[in-house]
Amino acid sequence: MITASPGTRITPAGDWRQQWRDAVTDPRELLALLGLEHLAGRLPETDAGFALRVPRAFVARMLPGDARDPLLLQVLPQMAELDEVDGYATDAVGDLASREAQGVLHKYRGRALLIASGSCAINCRYCFRRHFPYGEEMAAAGQWRQALDHLRRDPGITELILSGGDPLALSTRKLIELTDGLADLPQVTRLRLHTRLPVVLPDRIDGPLVEWLSALPLQKVVVLHANHAREIDHGVAEACQRLRGAGCTLLNQAVLLRGINDHAGTLAELSEALFAIGVLPYYLHQLDRVQGAAHFEVDDAEALALMEELRGCLPGYLVPRLVREVPGAPSKLPL
Repeated sequence: MITASPGTRITPAGDWRQQWRDAVTDPRELLALLGLEHLAGRLPETDAGFALRVPRAFVARMLPGDARDPLLLQVLPQMAELDEVDGYATDAVGDLASREAQGVLHKYRGRALLIASGSCAINCRYCFRRHFPYGEEMAAAGQWRQALDHLRRDPGITELILSGGDPLALSTRKLIELTDGLADLPQVTRLRLHTRLPVVLPDRIDGPLVEWLSALPLQKVVVLHANHAREIDHGVAEACQRLRGAGCTLLNQAVLLRGINDHAGTLAELSEALFAIGVLPYYLHQLDRVQGAAHFEVDDAEALALMEELRGCLPGYLVPRLVREVPGAPSKLPL
């Protein structure tokens, strides 16, 4: 059972669409829910150009009265986002240069990524696609037609990656529409979903979604995104159990974030919490240098020292790979 912060309204469990609609979108309301009204004067105007969105059940995992709460800092707009910092760009990882069709990014051999949705249940302040032109690049448009045509033209693509936004923002019916379209593409043998919803809105992993996943004649990989052990609660554990029951392999990718998880003990707790619910740590990303996120960066020397310490306190299979995405590189680059 979730213990809510004072004043937090929790939508009844099970209704993920209503929980989505009830998300907190006003930074001042978020601060008030946590007893931090005195910090309202530090908020940037117009959310620093990137709207606040956070489900109330995720707010309930934050510690009231703690201005440095690691979950709060991931979503609360900061004045530092307005700073112009050299080397930080709106397209930090070269997404637009890798565009092959509407909503289709093809960076790496054998894999194509679809921008399935422009919506997220939570807006993370460090998001590398916070400036992405989702209105023009939605693979789901036109019954996925351009995306499926691109896959047909390239028989070397064996893995299809759904990203966004968050692909599970789409209705299950829309996801079925895509996978039905894969029926005449036998070279596509693996479906990978990159999603934060099992962590921030676990009720999205509902019966129809599990039925769809269970019936797919594909290998299924779900890559979650959690940065801190406090993000993981009983609801997240149950969502992961349902995904595993549908035949999904579960991995996690995190982002190394200053003031949030830049401590070996914190990263070790995250790995242990993930493995306890059947999720294997996969990647720990160095921050993508997107405009507005410079205050989250941890320099490489510090990151490498953290990893060395982490290897000393965890078995190797619980140590994520520290990587950076470099535009034009043939893969994520290990550090």
